[in-house]
Amino acid sequence: MTYDDLRALVINCTLKKSPELSHTQGLIDRSVHLMREQGVQVEELRAVDHDIATGVWPDMTEHGWATDEWPAIYERVLAADILVLAGPIWLGDNSSVTKRVIERLYACSSLLNDAGQYAYYGRVGGCLITGNEDGIKHCAMNVLYSLQHLGYTIPPQADAGWIGEAGPGPSYLDPGSGGPANDFTNRNTTFMTWNLMHLARLLKDAGGIPAHGNQRSLWDAGCRFDYPNPEHR
Repeated sequence: MTYDDLRALVINCTLKKSPELSHTQGLIDRSVHLMREQGVQVEELRAVDHDIATGVWPDMTEHGWATDEWPAIYERVLAADILVLAGPIWLGDNSSVTKRVIERLYACSSLLNDAGQYAYYGRVGGCLITGNEDGIKHCAMNVLYSLQHLGYTIPPQADAGWIGEAGPGPSYLDPGSGGPANDFTNRNTTFMTWNLMHLARLLKDAGGIPAHGNQRSLWDAGCRFDYPNPEHR
């Protein structure tokens, strides 16, 4: 099985602007290396480096904001077969940047593809979480639920993460943290990455999710996909 026609976008939702050290990036690098070794074209983006407006519309410049880089980022999202959201834990939850990215993904969730399905159909999603406090599973549940609700397909074991000891302590890339050598994290990151590639391959070969029973455009036109609807002509 080959993967060299697949494209992936990894969005780092660290709070730190480039070129400041991002511990999340250290974990991202593990997954990206595996994908690139298989020929996947991987694009990386640090969200905080971009002027992403707050809001629930595809282009917030149409709603009072002077600038909004999200429309251009959205085109990069649509170009990718695989989307990985990666970010840190703060107060046991996803970072504010992660939440803003998810909100803007949601802002575009009403847009449709050529088959009349929601635009994110036929793509796969996963997440990576880092921190030095508890919350990996909580953060992953929030990200993965959000992605599937928007139309992404989530493969088995589509999350991985690393945390140090509870409380102040070393982060993933700090000397002596044990993060890069942690077998549990490395195993889960590897499984996640391969499962993302496998499922993206299957979906691409199948032409995406079959377009029956899930087409918003036809539903709005009155079709009910084998559910009785005497009003439909």
